[in-house]
Amino acid sequence: MTRLLNPVIGLALILPLALSACANLREVGSPVPVADAAPYDGPRPPGRPGDMPATEATGPLKTGDLGVTIASLGNAAEPGVWLKTPLVQQPGEGQVSYQGRGVTAQLIPIAGPATAGSRASLQLMQQLGAPLTGLPELRVSR
Repeated sequence: MTRLLNPVIGLALILPLALSACANLREVGSPVPVADAAPYDGPRPPGRPGDMPATEATGPLKTGDLGVTIASLGNAAEPGVWLKTPLVQQPGEGQVSYQGRGVTAQLIPIAGPATAGSRASLQLMQQLGAPLTGLPELRVSR
């Protein structure tokens, strides 16, 4: 009998608190006051959007073998055949190869040392036959 009463007593104590909290909610669509909100203009953490200028040229486009990178699967919802890598400083088309199979891909620069890893699109990984859950070693060139 006491097992049955304990949940009932707990519900009797919690229900008034929940109802009073609901009474303090605003109607949907009513404005919520914001006290002196200002956009954040401090330094951004490394590797966040906005760290690198989108198309700032840093000299002639480097061609030839750019190096080898370890890649993980990037955002699978982002369409296209692309590789986000620190091996390039300017966006452009290039060749990505894995175990003798090469694919033309959009090379997108990301911040970091050249030894840092890269992120590959789902379509690129599939076309290369690379393991989606692994960390394949990819060769990048232009």
